[in-house]
Amino acid sequence: MAARRDWTRATLAAGVRTGDRRALARAITLVENGDPLAYEVVRDLYPETGRAYAVGVTGPPGVGKSSLISALVRHVRAKEQSVGVISVDPSSPFTQGALLGDRIRLSDHFLDPDVFIRSMGTRGHLGGLAESTLQAMLVLDASGKDLVFLETVGAGQSEVEVIGIADTILLVLMPGSGDSVQALKAGIMEIPDVIAVNKKDHPAAKTMLNEVRSILSLDKEREWKPPIVLTDATTGENVDVLWEEVAAHRAFLEEGGGLEQRRRRNLAGEVLAVASSRAKTHLQEAVAEDPELRRLLDEVERRELDPLTAVREIMEKVFRIGDENGADAS
Repeated sequence: MAARRDWTRATLAAGVRTGDRRALARAITLVENGDPLAYEVVRDLYPETGRAYAVGVTGPPGVGKSSLISALVRHVRAKEQSVGVISVDPSSPFTQGALLGDRIRLSDHFLDPDVFIRSMGTRGHLGGLAESTLQAMLVLDASGKDLVFLETVGAGQSEVEVIGIADTILLVLMPGSGDSVQALKAGIMEIPDVIAVNKKDHPAAKTMLNEVRSILSLDKEREWKPPIVLTDATTGENVDVLWEEVAAHRAFLEEGGGLEQRRRRNLAGEVLAVASSRAKTHLQEAVAEDPELRRLLDEVERRELDPLTAVREIMEKVFRIGDENGADAS
């Protein structure tokens, strides 16, 4: 295989197709850096994607998501399924990459040639994270991985956007955690397809299970009722039951054509989300570089110009969108 400095569009795409780990690592690094070569490679590989099943794993920090993923990877590897793991950290302002804690918990699988693990950070651009996560998932998909786990460190709006491309979303909660209680209050219960209450031996585990169940019962219209599983990631207890529920959700989607429908919706949503993120970046840069646009903002701040008039003028100048469309866009 080509040395690092010799990667070309053709050799990199070929390496990804064969599952070469160096090619995968290089391709995802290029994706993270927004390198033009990454776009070309993903464009070449895209027709060969859509085979991997993506499981998004979210939940508050510290509930054991990485340990649970490690246990799930162990379980599916026993079934000889190949796995990719993308661990996303949108929260660290201190590192250019992602924090390493999640990868340490997954270290049992580092030497397995059929498991590829990668941590990804924001690099200061949250919108770019959704873009690079999608591209990285497509690379792992094209490499022939049967399953891809997308893990986010938190359970806020930004993290939910990142895992919006998953086929099944697994929410992990932990009894006795204030963050888990906040997650319940924040309306995050509309998101998951499967719920794991980790650390099942905790005295408050069954109480939390009942709380979650009561919240879910309020949604009468949802066709799929998210199952709740008490697990222990450390011992692996009920990990097999949890995976059965993920498989049941997959079967539910596939039977009614819902999987294809969900993937179409997710991909369309991602295209719009990335386009929106890029438009926002372009807009911020335009305002920063244009004294006339900055003057409009100053006038708004001094209450000399109303916000929507400023919006129309900015949209017309930056995106060449006229008054009528500008008003709609506002």
